[in-house]
Amino acid sequence: MLIFELKSSKMIKSIFLSLALISFSFNIFSLTVNYSVKMESPNSHYFDVEMTISDLKLKTTEIKMPVWAPGSYLVREFAKSINQVTVLDASGNPIKAEKTEKNTWSIDTKGHRQIKVKYQVYAFELSVRTSFLDDSHGYINGSSVFMYVAGNKNISGELEIIPHASFKTISTALEKKSNRIYAFKNYDHLIDCPIEIGNHIEFSFDAAGVHHTVAMYGEGNFDVETLKRDMSKIIESETKVMGVNPNKNYLFIIHNLTVPSGGLEHVNSTTLQVNRWTYKGADYLDFLSLVAHEYFHLWNVKRMRPKELGPFDYDKENYTDLLWVMEGFTSYYDELILRRAGFYSEDDYLNKLFGTINYVENQPGNRVQPVAHASFDAWIKSYRPNENSVNTTISYYSKGQILAAMLDLYIIKKFDAKKSLDEFLQQLYQDFYVKLDVGFTEEEFQANLEKFIGEELDWFFDKYVYGTDIIDYAEFFKTVGLDIMDKTTSSSPSLGIRTSSSENGLVISTVYLNSAAEQQGLSVNDEIVAINGFRMNSETFAEFMESIEIGDEFEILLSRDNILKTYTIKMGESKRYQYGYEPNFTDKSIEHFQYWLRID
Repeated sequence: MLIFELKSSKMIKSIFLSLALISFSFNIFSLTVNYSVKMESPNSHYFDVEMTISDLKLKTTEIKMPVWAPGSYLVREFAKSINQVTVLDASGNPIKAEKTEKNTWSIDTKGHRQIKVKYQVYAFELSVRTSFLDDSHGYINGSSVFMYVAGNKNISGELEIIPHASFKTISTALEKKSNRIYAFKNYDHLIDCPIEIGNHIEFSFDAAGVHHTVAMYGEGNFDVETLKRDMSKIIESETKVMGVNPNKNYLFIIHNLTVPSGGLEHVNSTTLQVNRWTYKGADYLDFLSLVAHEYFHLWNVKRMRPKELGPFDYDKENYTDLLWVMEGFTSYYDELILRRAGFYSEDDYLNKLFGTINYVENQPGNRVQPVAHASFDAWIKSYRPNENSVNTTISYYSKGQILAAMLDLYIIKKFDAKKSLDEFLQQLYQDFYVKLDVGFTEEEFQANLEKFIGEELDWFFDKYVYGTDIIDYAEFFKTVGLDIMDKTTSSSPSLGIRTSSSENGLVISTVYLNSAAEQQGLSVNDEIVAINGFRMNSETFAEFMESIEIGDEFEILLSRDNILKTYTIKMGESKRYQYGYEPNFTDKSIEHFQYWLRID
């Protein structure tokens, strides 16, 4: 009887707990959240934001500001730009809001069913990751402007955009409901749709069955019809890679600036920032490569993705080992697509690829940091480089691009030019996004690649992804008939430093690992005052370095923290990898080569 009563007590508690959880869940999902954003004084650089939270049932509500922007792996502390947070009830009476963490405010709702949260956002950093407002335009990257109700990111709602009277055009991928009113499916969707507000031009074109709009801010040497034609070619080629384009509409926001910041991907839009004179010659090809890179992300990372990258935790870092796939594979295709779309010749493409190979293999950090670790540490290393980064880190963009190329060549060989990396990505897209809409783990990625190829790949992952072995380029490129020429130059004199000119004179900015400079006591931030008694500047220093042979000694006078120091230095040597290629085709390898570098 005692046992029965105890069990009954536990059962009752369990029932009450379940009811409480159901009630809590109901309270969460019965909320509605709508936003408005105004820009009454553009020259102040402040957006005025208002959140209207309705159907509240909880006594305490928390609102939060993201600390980072998806696609840019650095904690940026967006709450630092928030000012004057006030909360009002439906009658306009103030309600207490207390800041409890760096990005969290707790609101005692006192039983009110509706509250308004008002705050200002200082927006004066024009990059693809942040927001900006002045008298020429406004740009909103949502994670730096819009707060959310804790535990309620899945709620749909509406955003009212109230532009300054001088701004006539609004461009965003959000669904337009009526004049100035836009709908979002959930918070992730809201902040994944950047907004351009101003007097920019818009033009549109159709490609791959998708309607594309381009919002073009700023003057530049672009030609609209040329952009329509060339961007269409890229979009068609990338859609062929993946087999399907999931969008009905897509928006390019392009900022033409003096100092650009690159691109940032979104699920059905992107923001590109380029130099305003980029639309001619080699610079134009770089622009098209950027278009290809960010557009390819609509599949690779925005839909098929590591499990850590959606749904997001906006409070802290979201770690993954797979950025070498997300960014590296995308970097591989942004160049390969320019070949398939007819912008590159075969030699153009190969020179680009081997340029990346030589960059990676001559980076000292490539022998120190595995590319998977570079991905995991992006939050503290990739986005926070210092004077020693070249010696300790490797780019998951560049190294990942090379690994994607090696896997593509391996698959082409395995399937005798009947399949390539394209088909693997199509399978990954179908299995994880189309069927389940979930992310994958590192183990699942490898397992799926092994299943596709039909063999275990521990040798590849252990040596090249989680290790720092030199890639066996000769073996990989043999399948497409390219003999690899590996020339290691060891006779080039080198001190092993980089310098920069500043108001403090000629200053050492980098000291390379195991260089003559490192071994003999030179350091970053040392000012090079004189050599052999002669005053130095950047020009005379370069001339002197060219005149020195390996083993020659010279006297260098430095200023370190305003203390003069003299060193006798023996000139060292540089050892650089210089990979090249030479065609050596057979009937089979030429078939593989042509399949690899085919034009659509």
